[in-house]
Amino acid sequence: MTAAEFRPRLNPHYVFRWEASQDAHILLYPEGLIKLNPAAAEILARCNGERDADEIVADLDAAFPGHRDAIANDTRAFLTAARDKGWLR
Repeated sequence: MTAAEFRPRLNPHYVFRWEASQDAHILLYPEGLIKLNPAAAEILARCNGERDADEIVADLDAAFPGHRDAIANDTRAFLTAARDKGWLR
């Protein structure tokens, strides 16, 4: 699968949700949890298997205008890291 074909979605071994006790979005998995920063949560919220990276970047740019280059670079880096860690498929 090429990067252009990759439509990230959460690995079913993880649960993405808001956790009030952490005051943050988290990824839950059988061995523990990962506390996400706000940017990571915004990206993961858009990883539904329907959008590719360009569409996720465009959606983030619409939500947070004026920072397209930073959004694009950070989103692509996060998607690669999350995929490498097994959070995304």
